[in-house]
Amino acid sequence: MSDPQNWSFETRQIHAGTSPDPTTGARALPIYQTTSYQFRDSQHAADLFALAEMGNIYTRIMNPTQDALEQRVASLEGGVAALAVASGQAAETLAILNLAEAGDHVVASASLYGGTYNLLHHSLPKMGITVSFVEDPDDPENWQSLVQENTRAFYAETIGNPKGDVLDIETVAGVAHRNGVPLIVDNTVATPYLIRPFEFGADVVVHSATKYLGGHGTAIAGVIVDGGSFDWRGGKHPMFTTPDPTYHGVVYADLGAPAFALKARVQLLRDLGPAVSPFNAFLVVQGIETLSLRMDRHVANAQRVAEFLEAHDAVDRVNYAGLPTNQWHAAQQKYCPKGAGAVLTFELHGGKEAGQKFVEALELHSHVANIGDVRSLVIHPASTTHSQLTPEEQLTTGVTPGLVRLAVGLEGIEDILADLEAGFRAAKSA
Repeated sequence: MSDPQNWSFETRQIHAGTSPDPTTGARALPIYQTTSYQFRDSQHAADLFALAEMGNIYTRIMNPTQDALEQRVASLEGGVAALAVASGQAAETLAILNLAEAGDHVVASASLYGGTYNLLHHSLPKMGITVSFVEDPDDPENWQSLVQENTRAFYAETIGNPKGDVLDIETVAGVAHRNGVPLIVDNTVATPYLIRPFEFGADVVVHSATKYLGGHGTAIAGVIVDGGSFDWRGGKHPMFTTPDPTYHGVVYADLGAPAFALKARVQLLRDLGPAVSPFNAFLVVQGIETLSLRMDRHVANAQRVAEFLEAHDAVDRVNYAGLPTNQWHAAQQKYCPKGAGAVLTFELHGGKEAGQKFVEALELHSHVANIGDVRSLVIHPASTTHSQLTPEEQLTTGVTPGLVRLAVGLEGIEDILADLEAGFRAAKSA
């Protein structure tokens, strides 16, 4: 066959990172359900522990099933290396801790998933890492105005959950790089099939692989992808240029392009331990094999739903960048011309009570705290995913009392629309 680097996205989502098992000939990816691995001899063991040779030591740090997942996501994103971990929340936490410590600062978009907002607003400050939120991330001057001498990274979502705003990746990356810091983006909602952040200047990509990569609501996992292009020797990141005493004084910036992913694995994953299980890694790989097919259907259904909602007399507004009337439609056309993803929100007449009655009346839509499933999902963010935020904080993330979030699934579109109509009939009683 041709060079795997030149394969299409659809081919790489099936083949990247795997080959027939050399021992058994098994064609599907095996689940290596083991804790540890036999060393060839004492020198081999010593070399692995000294990072003189890469290989399997212990499944908390690396596993062959996990490695296949990492290679596949890195290929699809166009990165140099990846690290799979136990959840999307673990991925974003390790990505930030990999370059920031007590006394450091991060600038982040306020348009974030509620769990991420809580991590940045409450948990990281307890560790001494402060975060400033950009309430209007569309204006690059808003990012620049929050930069401090101790700023170590910018953080944002490529498509905000639940606001649906499309990040101007190229512009924000430019501001970050002028200040000597990387841009970390969460690409969960878009997936690499819709947006390839590295092509627009992002430096690190994180995923909740629980969502569209896995795609079936069966496994929790996260992935960090290293773009390999950021210069860690710029003076802002001493973690990469100072010898690490836990590895005989290794300097991570000396290890080449995948320095970020390697440091996250051998330092943070080793010490903090949020390891992905081999079985969950296997399930996510299975999901990725149909990613492009699923995303095409997700997007087609979501576009129809958005158009239906926009025309409905019980809806005040719809947040979906695929609509020409949406303020981020031009950004969607630039960054994700194949579609704006399958997560959308809308504001009902009647506020919170109407939103809750709408959700409770649906039968086809599952009322769950998840997105990215083959099934259509619904939730009321103000009382669930963003309920830990104050009303003022909710507004900065795009959450209002009557907001309803849909993750449009793969069912027949007429069935989806009929179920939504049932919700509107129930909401009228509010």
